[in-house]
Amino acid sequence: MQRKYIIDGNNLIGKIPKLWKMQQKEKQSSREGLVYQLERYFYYKKIKVSLHFDGYKNANIRGKGIKIIYSENTNADNKIKDEISLSNNPKLITVISSDFNVLDFAKVNSCSIMKSEIFAKEMNKKDDIEDEERLIKSIDNNEMKRLFGIE
Repeated sequence: MQRKYIIDGNNLIGKIPKLWKMQQKEKQSSREGLVYQLERYFYYKKIKVSLHFDGYKNANIRGKGIKIIYSENTNADNKIKDEISLSNNPKLITVISSDFNVLDFAKVNSCSIMKSEIFAKEMNKKDDIEDEERLIKSIDNNEMKRLFGIE
């Protein structure tokens, strides 16, 4: 069986300052930004992802390996709980949210839980590592030797 992450999208956006600021002006752009970050984070992982947003779909957002679910006439919390309830094996699910009601429901149903602010830091760590690797690759060999006093 495959592991699955169920993510409370608006909740996670609220824990990523750049996306939170963007959401105040342009909700659709902040959602697209989140999907892009999640694609990068989950790219090499064999994990199913469902991302829940409150409200209705605006423009179509495509996320490779990410199923986007809109709550429409209910709220994302209810949709997340429904998805957990309908799961054959909730022990394989990790729920990302900071909403205690959602996290408690997930815990009672044997899911793993992670607060949105912790997950946001996890995603950011990966970006830091990638930035560092890019910087290392951009420094040529002679400059590296000079920096470390090897001639």
